[in-house]
Amino acid sequence: MKPRFATRLLLHAILVAVALCGAGCTAALGPGYTIEKQEVRVQFVAAAESRIILQADYQLRNSGNQPLPSLELRLPGHRRFHTADFHADWDGSVLALETSPSNPRNLSLTFPQPWVVSARHILRLSVEIECLAADDGALGFTGDAFFLPAQGWSPELLPARGFFATGGLPPKKWDLVVRVPQDFRVHTSGSGIKSSRGGGELTVRAAQRAVDHYPFVIAGRYLETRRSSGKHTVYLWTRTAEDSGTLRQETDSLLQSIQAYDSAFGVRKNDSHAVWIVECPAAPGCFTSRNSINAKMLGEENEPLSAELISLDSVMVDRSSGRLKLATSAAPALAASWLGYARNPGFIQQQPPLSQFPTFAAAVGLTAVEGPATRTEIIRSSLRLVPKNTDSRRAEEQSAVRAKSLLFFYALQDRYGAEVFRNAISHMLYARRERGFTLDDLIAAFGQESHQNAAEFVRVWMKHPGVPA
Repeated sequence: MKPRFATRLLLHAILVAVALCGAGCTAALGPGYTIEKQEVRVQFVAAAESRIILQADYQLRNSGNQPLPSLELRLPGHRRFHTADFHADWDGSVLALETSPSNPRNLSLTFPQPWVVSARHILRLSVEIECLAADDGALGFTGDAFFLPAQGWSPELLPARGFFATGGLPPKKWDLVVRVPQDFRVHTSGSGIKSSRGGGELTVRAAQRAVDHYPFVIAGRYLETRRSSGKHTVYLWTRTAEDSGTLRQETDSLLQSIQAYDSAFGVRKNDSHAVWIVECPAAPGCFTSRNSINAKMLGEENEPLSAELISLDSVMVDRSSGRLKLATSAAPALAASWLGYARNPGFIQQQPPLSQFPTFAAAVGLTAVEGPATRTEIIRSSLRLVPKNTDSRRAEEQSAVRAKSLLFFYALQDRYGAEVFRNAISHMLYARRERGFTLDDLIAAFGQESHQNAAEFVRVWMKHPGVPA
């Protein structure tokens, strides 16, 4: 058979299969399974050596077209989470564990007998997260507070291996159960949250759905300060009592930042209007990396990392130094929530000028807290990084490119006005939700809102050295 004819034949077979499924065919095209029910349990054990016990139960059905000899899963990331005592049971029988030959990060669970088509089984996983020396971004917690960020802490079942393989997707609705000491506060993802107390423990059950994306948990013996303005509410959780007047000023400043983000980027659609600002249990184990902001341009070159967004509505902050400017440190981290945290893939892994979009968002929050003079100073600091006389035949320095990229967003705002800027950014973020966005999406959004040639504006700014006059 000629290669070209074989390729056409394979493509035809694929198109026929897709057409059949689109017409309502439910027959499996390859190996796979379905998670029909799922429950994940988090238990915090407060002791001399505190630990977090994770258990997950899955009701599985082989929905593929062939028996499965094994199943692969991924444990919590070893750099962020120190795990121990992992167990896997298959209908109550212990499964053999091996490192996956395809990826050393994954484990392969081999079944006692092949998992036949249409058969149902119960898989139970159990693992502990330990609090060791918080180094290299490893998670840290104490005996009276902990958190699990919306990324990578729960075991992840992977699709079956093979052509047209499926599996690993959680059901449309599943339960997250959190058990902590009864005097803890708990904030977690999900809806329909129910709480009960007994035996010295607080149990919180929350229904997770597809819109919740990645589950998270924050819990501890926190004191709560709550402030509202319009539709927005800020919950400030601190570990010790602080001056009420100071806390009130800080939460009011945060509300100003939130309103500024709404004004600049549009209101977050279908999301909660509440925000939690929570003091870190153990500051060295709270943060994974430097902020995405460019500290030099924002005038914070010597400031240590003191805040990080860990879910769509929650920021962990370091108050160990007694720093009072809470909003100044928390607002930039909170900005990521408007830019598509955990929903727009790669929003902080862009090429210029989009690579400086988070920096611009952080600047918006700082300006709301510290006043209009901050905007002027940020622009001046950025301009100082761009040489006035440049050679068009040589590539620009990266510092100049970053500075130009930040100034580019100020130029967009000034060129098209605050309303067009807000509508275009909001349209782009919402339209590209779950898929990420590129510079072409930004150009299209501004062209649609302004009815002008936004591509030419971008070309003049980013394709020539220096800053346009």
